[in-house]
Amino acid sequence: MGILEVSHLSMSFAEKQLYTDAEFSLNKEDHLGVIGQNGAGKSTLIKLITKQLFPDEGQIRWQKGIKIGYLDQYAESAHDLTIISFLKSAFKDLYEIEKQIQQDYAEYAETMDERLLERAGRDQQVLEAHDFYGIDSRIDQVMQGLGIDVFGKDRRVSDCSGGQRSKIILAKLLLENPDVLLLDEPTNYLDTEHIEWLIGFLNDFQGAFMVISHDYDFLERVTNAIIDVAWGKITKYTGSFKAAIKQKEIKKEVQRKAFEKQQRQIEKDEAYIRKNKAGTRASMAKSREKRLAKMKRIVPPSENLRAHFNFPNEEILSANTLTVKNLVVGYDKPLLAPVTFSMTHGEKIVLKGFNGIGKSTLIKSILGKIPVFEGTANFGDAVKIGYFNQDLVWDDVTQTPLQTIQNIDPLLEPKTIRQKLARAGIGAANAMQPLNLLSGGEQTKVKLCILELYPTNFLILDEPTNHLDDETKDALRQALIGYPGNVILVTHEASFYRGWVDRIIDVETLRKTK
Repeated sequence: MGILEVSHLSMSFAEKQLYTDAEFSLNKEDHLGVIGQNGAGKSTLIKLITKQLFPDEGQIRWQKGIKIGYLDQYAESAHDLTIISFLKSAFKDLYEIEKQIQQDYAEYAETMDERLLERAGRDQQVLEAHDFYGIDSRIDQVMQGLGIDVFGKDRRVSDCSGGQRSKIILAKLLLENPDVLLLDEPTNYLDTEHIEWLIGFLNDFQGAFMVISHDYDFLERVTNAIIDVAWGKITKYTGSFKAAIKQKEIKKEVQRKAFEKQQRQIEKDEAYIRKNKAGTRASMAKSREKRLAKMKRIVPPSENLRAHFNFPNEEILSANTLTVKNLVVGYDKPLLAPVTFSMTHGEKIVLKGFNGIGKSTLIKSILGKIPVFEGTANFGDAVKIGYFNQDLVWDDVTQTPLQTIQNIDPLLEPKTIRQKLARAGIGAANAMQPLNLLSGGEQTKVKLCILELYPTNFLILDEPTNHLDDETKDALRQALIGYPGNVILVTHEASFYRGWVDRIIDVETLRKTK
């Protein structure tokens, strides 16, 4: 038996069947990638195996005594602890043992009870076996590896952004060193350097893990098996990500050919039955009719609803569209040195730099959403801005995408809204689902659909590719290439913007030094 056994699993949401009679196992040596299109049911699968949700049918069995560590794609923390205190809580059991040792020594000084010394000695061996006195060093390594050290150890977790909290919670999870890691989109808020560190960590990890990711290069480097959530099934492939994709395409082609062959036979039999229902061959026609009724029908490999984006543009005559001069941004103190740059009509730029350095802060300052220390940011006359914020935050998460867009533009007919959502890759069933039941990728598509509602000539996009599958990323890339207005893009994915942006501004070179 594997560490995890899933059998006869069926699960649906509203009208959408995610899986039917699915099964797979997680073995102790598995470094397992989980792939599938947005909305296929990947995050739901993790919620099922962690018992946050319960399946319609089927069994989920964990090996007894297994310690599981889980990071979901909405990882948040309301802790009022400092970052260092929060990370140290990963070792709370060891700190409790240390506290008990100190109490035993203090009590021994008064009672001279040898049993206290014996217990303290045993506990001391436990601490040494778990490298208790190297905890600070391990915390420092993980903080540096994930880029958390730049936040400051004494900063409160609750004061950090959603992306920063995700990194902090991931750090705590890795420090806990469970038997099994369950990671849902762990690279979303990591830049290239920190993804490299995580790759090294996972390759050295002695336990098993399951990781959901749309970063296929990442999966290729950390996995030795893949499960694909598609066509209502969960299929496990052994080997690398690239090998899994090849096996999947072969399987899809075999299924397509079997479906087409069966359809030809069905058509032939139905024609025979119609022709010979009466007459000398009626008994043979009846026999074929019974055979058709008992036939197990092959389902064709389904095609996912593909997204297509088209951001409407409003003409602008002005050549100069944005002028940023000596802009000093930050919250309690300046994050960056004074920033100066300008943009002309149609220019597209990328803000590059590790997460937490101040890219989002710079964008919000330029937009006037947060106050600046000094300097100015002025848009040209007639500039109309479309802004994509990376945080999946909604006024009311119980509303559906259709209701959300209706609230934004009450004049839009429900049919028109459904059509717009469908073009963004949101099917009819998900258009009527509450937002909090949609995957991160589906929610991102809704936000991009909202961005298409009104004409703009200046798009500002903060990490728009987080949560998106590869096909949807490509659709967004093509839309931005064809967009005639300005684009300011923040993304950690160089492959997304390579070859079509005009300029890259490395925010790390603007970092404020002490």
